[in-house]
Parts: sequence; C-alpha cells; structure tokens
Amino acid sequence: MNIPGELKYTKDHEWIKIDGDLAVIGITDYAQDSLGDITFVELPAVGTEVTKGGECCVIESVKAASDVYSPLTGVIAEVNSELEAEPEKINASPYEEGWIFKLKNFDAAEVDALMDSSSYEKFLETVE
Repeated sequence: MNIPGELKYTKDHEWIKIDGDLAVIGITDYAQDSLGDITFVELPAVGTEVTKGGECCVIESVKAASDVYSPLTGVIAEVNSELEAEPEKINASPYEEGWIFKLKNFDAAEVDALMDSSSYEKFLETVE
C-alpha cells in the first residue's frame, strides 16, 4: 500500500499535507480502496468553518456513502472542483490529483498530534 512519508494521517483515513499556510486534505489509498469506485463527491463550501473530527463532506461510491471528517480545525480555503466532474481522481491519484479541500487558519499543534507514516502503517495492521 502506498503511504507517502511526508504526510500526516488520521484514524479516519484522511491525509494532510502542509503547503505554506494551507493544509491540503484528502483520503488515503486505504480509504479509496475500501470504498471502491467513487461516483460522487459532495465538496464543502469555501469559507465554511470546520472543527477537528467534524463532518465536512461526503464521498459516494458504488459500495456506500462515507463521511469525510476534518482532521484539523480551520476554514475551508479551496476545494478541488475537478472532483465534481471526475470523482474517480480520488481512486486514481488519492495523494496528488485527488485532494479534496484545503484549510487555512488551522492550529499547528493539531497537525503535530496526527500520525506520521510509520504510525499510520502500524494502525492499518490493526484494522485490516
């Protein structure tokens, strides 16, 4: 399974990449694989305040609809609008083209509390 080392991870299978003053967020390869073919993404609205652990969008697949939780408290700065027409980008490229949203005004201490790649790998061993 592809687990990039420079990212942070949650137990809900979201990944976070810090890019300057923004946090780029998507779902992990494990999550997209578990969901199967993704058919629709309900993106959050730009400007929405989200809280760590709070629902912020929905991903629908051939298997189920699944909530995506914000790994950090912050404000939605940008969404990947390409996913509206091409939700399968999450399946094809979960860590690159399949990012879902970007947060601003987040707390760096919350980032530090997330799992690194080796911790996430160990966590996956307990769920599979």
